[in-house]
Amino acid sequence: MVSNSKEYDGNLFDQLEIIEEALKYAKKEGAKETIEYLEQKMHYVERKLYQKPPLYEGQE
Repeated sequence: MVSNSKEYDGNLFDQLEIIEEALKYAKKEGAKETIEYLEQKMHYVERKLYQKPPLYEGQE
């Protein structure tokens, strides 16, 4: 469990980085279904990351 919003955001940025790297390789290989899946997952992470008000309302 994350202890603050900064840590939570860091985890989301890490997930986003992994997805972006995998997406780069999927595009290189022309893996259409994998590209669609990764783009959907990237959208989900971005939605959590840039949500207003923030998803996490813990103490700093």
